[in-house]
This record gives sequence, C-alpha cells and structure tokens, in this order.
Amino acid sequence: MADVSHAGGDITSHPDASEMRARYERVIGGRDVALVDGPVFLLGLYCAVSPWVLHYSTSQPDLATHNLIMGIAIGVLALGFTVTPGRMYGLSWAICAMGTWMIISPWIVGTSPDTGVALNSIIVGALAVVLGALCALTANRSSGNRL
Repeated sequence: MADVSHAGGDITSHPDASEMRARYERVIGGRDVALVDGPVFLLGLYCAVSPWVLHYSTSQPDLATHNLIMGIAIGVLALGFTVTPGRMYGLSWAICAMGTWMIISPWIVGTSPDTGVALNSIIVGALAVVLGALCALTANRSSGNRL
C-alpha cells in the first residue's frame, strides 16, 4: 500500500494543490461580497432587531424570539459566505429556505399577527429568498457548477 501521508505538513507538493488553488480562485473571483453577501448580513441583522424596531416584542413574544434566532442564523450564514466561500457556497440555498419559512412563520409561530408584523415577515422572507438565490447562483456560476 502506498504511503499517502504528508508528514512534513507541506501541501504544496500535493498533486491536487494547483487544482484546488485554481478552484478556490474561481469561487472567490466570481463572488462580489459587497453586492451579495453584505445585504444578506444586513437582512439578518434587521430580522434580528425588527421586533424591537417595530415594537411587537411584547405583543408577540414568540415571534420576537423567532425573528431574533432567524436573524442571527441568517447573519452567521452570511458571515460564513464571506469568510469561507469555498466551503459555504453549497449552503446558499439554505437562505432561500429560511426566507420561505419567514414568509409563513407569522401564522405558525405567532398568535393572530397584525398586518404590520405579517408584512414585515413577508418582506424580510421575500428578500431572503431573492438574496439567497443570488448567492447560490453566483456561487454556482463562479465554481463552474450547473444547476
């Protein structure tokens, strides 16, 4: 059996190193962080603080907690897309799923939400679906994958 360990820790002599480096450059080069990942992070931040901005944290405490958790999750994914896009680009579709959940969540999590609360969740969810699709399409196009 061949010895495949690299005892020295130097990966530059690995036969796939140049291919991995080229793929990483394609993924990084095709993503415009300021235009795609930045708005996703800001959307997550707004989602997290929206119950206090729109003053429904006391009237809908379950929905306020839900939006806080969802906003933090969206923000963490956005930071992951920015910091390690080579590893995280496959999770871009998760933002779309989270956006879809945000659209229907006021009627599932909340108890008879008023129009403003429901409209806020619908808008945040729709933006998450659109931005998540942009992240996924940008990552797929830049990495050479086909949908």
